[in-house]
Amino acid sequence: MSKITTIIFDMYGVIIEESKGNFIPYTYSHFEEKEYERITRQFRVEKLFGKAGNGEITSDEFLSLLGFENTQYHLKDYIENHLTLDAGFIPFADRFAGEYEFVLLSNDVSEWSKYITEFHGLDKYFTHKIVSGDVKCRKPERKIYEIALERTGKRPEECLFIDNTVKNLLVAQEMGIEPVLFNRDKEEYTGTIVNSFEELELVLISKK
Repeated sequence: MSKITTIIFDMYGVIIEESKGNFIPYTYSHFEEKEYERITRQFRVEKLFGKAGNGEITSDEFLSLLGFENTQYHLKDYIENHLTLDAGFIPFADRFAGEYEFVLLSNDVSEWSKYITEFHGLDKYFTHKIVSGDVKCRKPERKIYEIALERTGKRPEECLFIDNTVKNLLVAQEMGIEPVLFNRDKEEYTGTIVNSFEELELVLISKK
């Protein structure tokens, strides 16, 4: 059995408490009701959010298409005031980042992920950040896990993957990566489940 050397973290629902983010309700709250039909079409039919998260359009283009005028203001306002860093992550990272290689694997708009990690002072913990908007693919596509393994130079069995979505964990498990569900959304799962970074710490200790 290989020793775990690398922990791969999801962002939303793990490091950030909001598992689905808050951006869609944030958008509706900034426009009059007469704009709701247009906004709904842009999210559901035109799939602008998905395009931004896949790197097909930039954050500025995405926000402008939605009708936001000061795009940089809204990027910062949303991240700083409408997303919550899990208070347990930094103490956990301070304890374990020297012992394990920390890798971020996130479905996100490139500019948003960069701002989140800079704003919260997280960059020092991650040796690699694989973001869907940068690599043009997203979980649970197998390719993004392959990119993570290639960039880290790790074998699957050396990696522990923490995510809040079962379908993402199942693909990782098929590839030989050990999965752990960070269960923000109370999903049913037969594998290892944690509800906090304190519980994740106990999982790591059990594997030594």
